[in-house]
Amino acid sequence: MFLAGYIDATLKKIKANTANMLTLVNLGLGGFAIIYTLNDVLKLSLLLIFLAALADRFDGMVARKFNIESELGKQLDSMSDIISFGVAPALLIYKGILFELGAPGAFFAVLFIGCGAFRLARFNITDNCGFFSGLPITAAGCIATLSYLWKDFMPVHSYMFLLMILSFCMISSFRIRKM
Repeated sequence: MFLAGYIDATLKKIKANTANMLTLVNLGLGGFAIIYTLNDVLKLSLLLIFLAALADRFDGMVARKFNIESELGKQLDSMSDIISFGVAPALLIYKGILFELGAPGAFFAVLFIGCGAFRLARFNITDNCGFFSGLPITAAGCIATLSYLWKDFMPVHSYMFLLMILSFCMISSFRIRKM
């Protein structure tokens, strides 16, 4: 009897924290992407960012399916997203491409991170009613990351414009229906 109660309580705790565990997987993958970028293993970093996007997609699905959405989960998700889809893609694009431009390249990488952080903070304090306001950082980070694959075909300066456009799209007020 005691063991059954203990197992039941443990399973409830695991279920209640499943989404947060997936969010931490997202964060971990983003952290590893940053480390691999710093070590010039850029293609692995790119892969890790996309795997983080999968974990990010599933954490929200799990939270809704199990009805375990929480304020803690929302804040943790945003902190993970700024690492995986703000810092990691900006660093990948800077280290792989924009470093050639010096300070202007660094400026646009930091602008991307700042706009992503602003977008996440705004998301956390507003009632979203089934819509995103501005481009979600996950989408912006994945577009920036994907653009790395075109580095041999796009001029270096175009990456400054890409990051600028994505940055302004994140902080803009247009609405996108949640999927």
